[in-house]
Amino acid sequence: MSSRRLAMVVSATAATAVAATFAVVLSGAFAGREGQAAPAPLVTSPHGHSVAVKTPPEAPLRAGERFVTLRMPTAYTPKAPAAPGTDDYRCFLLDPGLTAKSVVTGINVLPGNPDVVHHVILFRVPPDKVARAEEMDRLQVGQGWTCFGGTGVESQGAGLNGAPWLGAWAPGGGERVLAPDLGMPVEAGSRIIMQVHYNLLAGQTADQSAAKLRVAADDGKRKTLQTVLLPAPVEVPCRPGHTGPLCDRKAAMADVQQRFGLAAGRIGDALHLLCPGNKAGPTQTCTRPVTQASTIWAVAGHMHLLGTTISVTVNKGKADERTILDIPVWDFDDQGSRPVQPAVTVGPGDTFTVSCTHDQRLRDMLPSFEGIPERYVVWGEGTTDEMCLGIVMVTRP
Repeated sequence: MSSRRLAMVVSATAATAVAATFAVVLSGAFAGREGQAAPAPLVTSPHGHSVAVKTPPEAPLRAGERFVTLRMPTAYTPKAPAAPGTDDYRCFLLDPGLTAKSVVTGINVLPGNPDVVHHVILFRVPPDKVARAEEMDRLQVGQGWTCFGGTGVESQGAGLNGAPWLGAWAPGGGERVLAPDLGMPVEAGSRIIMQVHYNLLAGQTADQSAAKLRVAADDGKRKTLQTVLLPAPVEVPCRPGHTGPLCDRKAAMADVQQRFGLAAGRIGDALHLLCPGNKAGPTQTCTRPVTQASTIWAVAGHMHLLGTTISVTVNKGKADERTILDIPVWDFDDQGSRPVQPAVTVGPGDTFTVSCTHDQRLRDMLPSFEGIPERYVVWGEGTTDEMCLGIVMVTRP
């Protein structure tokens, strides 16, 4: 398989699996508003972190904007599709009712039950893919369908340097409003897929999540904000003195495939072809070439509960190296993206490097791992599996 074809395959599965990021990916260049409220009391999240409860007021509509609310038709009670899984990825097909070409200028994801919602991603479904999405919905009993590794619809156009996302939510996210000169185009007759990752370790209770979109007519004057996804491998062996059947990598990979299906379960191997040279250990990296001239406005990272540090660097090891994301202490419950100021312009000949460090010792500290035996950790969809993902928000000429 060619490296270009492999990049498309990996990004259509690994990158969209993101659990990610799950930082609200609309957080690029905003209208001077991050959606943050005054400091709030800290509470302890189900993941064992201290979290500020944020309920900021909604920003007022600007001229030409209107709200469109998308909500699951009825409450959904998640369940793991396969034992011994503790995660459910469910896709819900929603209709924004757009009758003319429009742009989305902001998103506020409203998780119905934050205790069990690990992340939410909104995907655009253009009119020529609506029939396929409706078929996916019909094939399974109940509302929505199981969608580990992606929606099963969005792979068209989801190359490494672009994903058909509108936005996403993860712990620490909130309302995001784009600057007046930015937008996310959506064709008339399009649908939206809302992918929800449910963490069943927090219980198996019903959820009815929603998303509130800011929508305006597409006058052709706004630049399109796009998402560049940068996955890297995860290869963290069991600690010395810790043994068990899943401390064998082959067994751990088989377990991931059983829980999430062959396509999503093979990402751990595919990433080694995309990102050669990594050895098993706490830190993994991946360097990818920039293929199109782009201006970087914001960046975020995504890992799960064993993550400790993550960084994204432009032109690592070169004279013009610049680190655009550096999180020395990872907090799963604070995944908001960071603006890049001043914005950075890149083009062919430049590179992105994402680097992540994970630590198995966190198993002894976090409630989510209570009663879960140690394992060889590879890329996986579950809350107690791991990921390494950089998310870069760009505009292009």
